[in-house]
Amino acid sequence: MTISTLTLNDGNQVPWIAFGTGTALRDQDVQSPVEIAIANGFTHLDGAQMYNNEESLGMAIRACGTQRSALFITTKLNGLQPDQTAKTALQVSLKKLGLEYVDLYLVHAPGHHAGRLKEVWKMMEECKREGLAKSIGVSNFDIAHLQEILEGAEFPPSVNQVELHPYVWKSLQPVIALHKEHGIVTSSYGGLSPLFRVPGGPLDPVIEKIRERLESTRGQSVSVGQVLIKWLQQNDILVVTTSSKADRIKDYLDTANVPELTAEEIESIENAGAQHYYKFLVLSN
Repeated sequence: MTISTLTLNDGNQVPWIAFGTGTALRDQDVQSPVEIAIANGFTHLDGAQMYNNEESLGMAIRACGTQRSALFITTKLNGLQPDQTAKTALQVSLKKLGLEYVDLYLVHAPGHHAGRLKEVWKMMEECKREGLAKSIGVSNFDIAHLQEILEGAEFPPSVNQVELHPYVWKSLQPVIALHKEHGIVTSSYGGLSPLFRVPGGPLDPVIEKIRERLESTRGQSVSVGQVLIKWLQQNDILVVTTSSKADRIKDYLDTANVPELTAEEIESIENAGAQHYYKFLVLSN
């Protein structure tokens, strides 16, 4: 299976869907689930220093036998110790991962670096210049955070990974507009949260109606999760998702084979989401 890509503002290509090693996998040995993900077709693996599992992610990368050039590896900068920089922190991650470089290095949360974002971003840029990270970006940044690092940046962020699903879609429009202005790819985590964390919301009947239509059109099974992932994909979102179950991992990748949503269906999802604001992860500013 060939996974389609999105083009980053530095010219690099990123697979549109990633297997994440956070959430339920945080602080866990992720070798087995990552090996299952790779065996079923995932090539983009999304890790982080904060997840405390980079060693087992690295073990899975080595054990899978897939060429390094065929994989896309992301990690994220945690809060810095007094003697650390973004570069030295990445060097520690690379040692844990057993890699010479990562494809994408993100500043995980702006609140970890209050008053120092420009300084941290300059060191992120050095990581890119030296080839330790092919691309650099951010996570959980709002407009003010983005503007702070964009001013005087040599390299604008290539990605901003944020909580993104229909219940926050309307509130994120100003951020997404700024992304488009600077060619920043919007990446989503928690994209399936509305279905599992707040069942019974205004989105549910809309998703189910679309699922039934897609299943009828396709002539084979379509899940509610695939409907939401398809909505994200058609909005040019880089999707990060995770599971320890092989059948669910296959389901995520199979979304590429699900028929396209109509413009009316996309609008109905966004209208239903606008009826109920719900954010699941709250980070400090």
